Amino acid sequence: MPPITMPSHTSSHAARAVLVGVGVWLAIGAAPAHAVEVVPGEVVVGEIPAGQTVGDGPRAVSSARRRARHRVVRVRDIDKAIRAIRQRDNVVYAVPNVKARAAGYIPNDPGRGKTPGGWRDVQWNFIGPFSVNAPEAWSNLAAVKRYGGRGVTVAVLDTGVAYRARKPFLKSPDLQTRQFVRGYDFVDRDPYPNDSNGHGTHVASTIAEQTNNGYGLTGLAYGARIMPVRVLDDQGEGDASDIADGVRFAARKGADVINLSLEFSSDVTARQIPELIDAIRYAHAKGAIIVGASGNEGHRAIAYPARAANVISVGATTERGCLSDFSNVGSGLDIVAPGGGADAAYADDPNCRPDQAAGRDIFQITLKGKSRRTFGLPGDYQGTSMAAPHVSATAALVLSSRVLGRNPSPSKVEKHLEATATDLGAPGHDSRYGAGLLNAGKATRPILPPPVATPSR
Repeated sequence: MPPITMPSHTSSHAARAVLVGVGVWLAIGAAPAHAVEVVPGEVVVGEIPAGQTVGDGPRAVSSARRRARHRVVRVRDIDKAIRAIRQRDNVVYAVPNVKARAAGYIPNDPGRGKTPGGWRDVQWNFIGPFSVNAPEAWSNLAAVKRYGGRGVTVAVLDTGVAYRARKPFLKSPDLQTRQFVRGYDFVDRDPYPNDSNGHGTHVASTIAEQTNNGYGLTGLAYGARIMPVRVLDDQGEGDASDIADGVRFAARKGADVINLSLEFSSDVTARQIPELIDAIRYAHAKGAIIVGASGNEGHRAIAYPARAANVISVGATTERGCLSDFSNVGSGLDIVAPGGGADAAYADDPNCRPDQAAGRDIFQITLKGKSRRTFGLPGDYQGTSMAAPHVSATAALVLSSRVLGRNPSPSKVEKHLEATATDLGAPGHDSRYGAGLLNAGKATRPILPPPVATPSR
């Protein structure tokens, strides 16, 4: 009998937040893929009094900058004007007049109450000191008019998703029917992957819950499409064969990202699940980015399928920026993201306070109650299952933003997510935090070309 796998979430508490800024990016000369907006026909000139010269060398230039005053010059051709103005002996700099925008996009979703923007008091995982920096990511995508990961499909292999009403199933009030693509139910073997557990809907909502619609909470990649693929039953259990079928289905049907918020026991080996390992290889070869939960046993080994090659393995962190006490660790860990719960007992980590009350959970609109006939914000979702969809959503945002080009390989996206992560714990990559805490804001910033050297005066 194939080994049993279960969703990678545990259970416990509640949530809160803060705001982050958006960087301004400048492009002169050859523009990068996403040059910032500039005021048409305006150049900002920094100059010292006429008759004086800037001089040669770094010290002279630094002294001139301290004395310089700037003014805005109206021109017809910005590039031509900048080249001419820079030839003047008293000019310290000449640059386009760059536009800025408000520091982050703050949706109006009210969270638990009725106040617009109240989601910030609940979704500490999206906004705050140890969040994934969602407002900056949203602003970065809006700047290139690819709002919320538009054009990307994320397959959610789970207990199903509350994607449509079909008796006795209900549709989530904070998910739109049109944002779904056709999926499949590999448990009941039919084309209706409805959810009566809530786990899969929670995961899908972290990725793409409706945002700025005046209701509920927000989704990190709210413009992305979701492909619901049911591979776990109503109790949250499934087998390697069904999961392998689901992975192959998602890859064949064009999923750009595949989210696996599920785990086998950490003592299960690759030899015991060859059908799933082969399916993961197939999906990777098709260009899908595969994201898996590291597991919730608190073991020093990453659980499959996250442990497999070509899967981004994701551990969980608390709102204090400590590893969650249930999160598996090991050499195969790639990155961490918010998963909630209590801090791990690491005396050498100043972010960890296991003697204090457990941190808050991860909240999204999903099924609640024993009847599974109502939706709300149940307070018992914490785990690496909750961490993984943050990474899947951010991968979708990176693809949509095209900061890595139009068709980056899965490996290139993974390396980019790791390179832009916020380091936690010991400096550099380590077995507790991998490359560090996922930073969606930094991962979606335009990549500027290296500065071009200019001759000294």
